[in-house]
Amino acid sequence: MLAKLSTRPSLRRCAVTGAVGLVLLGTGLPTATDGAGPDLTRFYRQKVTWAKCPGEGLPKDLQCGKVTVPLDYARPREGTLDLALARYRATGKKQGSVLLNFGGPGGAGIPEFAAGGKDFMELTDGYDIVTFDPRGVGRSSPVSCGDGEEDIAVTDGGTEIGRDPQSVLKQLRKAADACARHSGPVLPHIGTVNASRDMDVMRQALGDKKLNYLGFSYGTRLGAVYAAQFPEKVGRLVLDGVDTLTEPLTEQGVASAQGQQKALEEFINWCVKDIACPFGQDPREAREQVVRLVDSLDEDPVPSAFGQPFTGQDLVGAIGQALYSEELWPSLERALASLVEDGDTHAVETFATGGAAPASHKESEDPDSGLVDDEDVPLDNSPAALMAINCADDPDRPTDEQIIGDLDRLHAEYEQASPVFGPYRLSGVLMCYGRPRGTDFIRDDVKDVHTPKMLLVGTRGDPATPYRWTLETAKRLGPPAVVLDNKGSGHTGYASSKCVHRKVDSFLLYGTLPADGSSCGPESAAE
Repeated sequence: MLAKLSTRPSLRRCAVTGAVGLVLLGTGLPTATDGAGPDLTRFYRQKVTWAKCPGEGLPKDLQCGKVTVPLDYARPREGTLDLALARYRATGKKQGSVLLNFGGPGGAGIPEFAAGGKDFMELTDGYDIVTFDPRGVGRSSPVSCGDGEEDIAVTDGGTEIGRDPQSVLKQLRKAADACARHSGPVLPHIGTVNASRDMDVMRQALGDKKLNYLGFSYGTRLGAVYAAQFPEKVGRLVLDGVDTLTEPLTEQGVASAQGQQKALEEFINWCVKDIACPFGQDPREAREQVVRLVDSLDEDPVPSAFGQPFTGQDLVGAIGQALYSEELWPSLERALASLVEDGDTHAVETFATGGAAPASHKESEDPDSGLVDDEDVPLDNSPAALMAINCADDPDRPTDEQIIGDLDRLHAEYEQASPVFGPYRLSGVLMCYGRPRGTDFIRDDVKDVHTPKMLLVGTRGDPATPYRWTLETAKRLGPPAVVLDNKGSGHTGYASSKCVHRKVDSFLLYGTLPADGSSCGPESAAE
């Protein structure tokens, strides 16, 4: 199977852990103006100015603003970034703000919020609900890896590397250089450690003494890092779809491939019961047809709806997005039928882009706000940011000898985990090669936190963040972590389970925590 390591604009939007990219400096630094580090007073004195969000089709009651943060917290005089925020105002008696992160890494918060804000309206009884585009993402100095001139192909079993390993390693370095060249000065300062510090500036700018927070998927990693860096500033904190804090990217990739393969097989078992299933009515043959379809599109891409070639790896990314929720299965079946029967990529690409066409890239910024316009966000920003943040958060970097010697074993391990998602995940892991070493802080220091009680939600059938990660992270964080066992399926629980939704809202609004180890049954939010 061909796994493409590509810096071309991708049509997928990643919302899970498991692919990769560039680096951060940074470990835990002094918090602000306590005299232990650089003077950050001017950043902590700012207030957010809210106004109507620019652009068409956005909810009328959604407001936008920004905060300014240092590019480098160790050298705050050497440059700044503007980070984009959005909020829905409290409708009841306001008791502060709840900050939301929808995951990724590399997911822009504002478009997610504009599309799905209704899920959080109960929280406006007591809070402004606020989200943001993290540094390097969306309208906040977006990173990019360019137009695809540095595409790399690595064949199954490592045969191409075996013939000319130095050539492939050289291409990997070239891809890393392309990301650095197209992203500009933000790239060395991207990553969760700095994003967490940004959230503390946001907390102060919002006028909150404590951070109330709801993070999904990757957002749980961000919330855990905040708890370790700023334990005295933690208010009511919820982590839903809990990420690992300790597993290296190679192990994360295998776990993600296994979870998504299981979800794909469940989808196929459902699909073949329908006469309209594009893969027929035999489950085994249907699974083989999916693999053949991915292979054929990698060998011979078809024109996409947005002017770019649509490859098998684009299809894998789109399917992965659709498998996060069983409610999307009928739409996925119809989209795959359009692709298989008519060669039409339009429907399947809506999963890759989250239901919207990507905008074209321009070299301009909004001169009034200092933020990049939506239409200026590079097509590949989400995967480029995902790569950058994951590699920034992981200290491991393989040597040339390890890549050459272990590639056969890695291919076999990932193929066994999933013939569809394995190469996709492995290609992401390899893209960390040639990037500067990431931080040790998350693996070494995000543990035994001294904070108020926090709520961790793990879903048993989650295809992206396995339930064991919830238990492992809870044990690592220590006594403050209270686990809610969601016995349903899908990625995260808040939007799919009314039980989870009620318990999370009750904690955020009233401080009422469920008992540690209590559970929610496999209900649907639509029931």
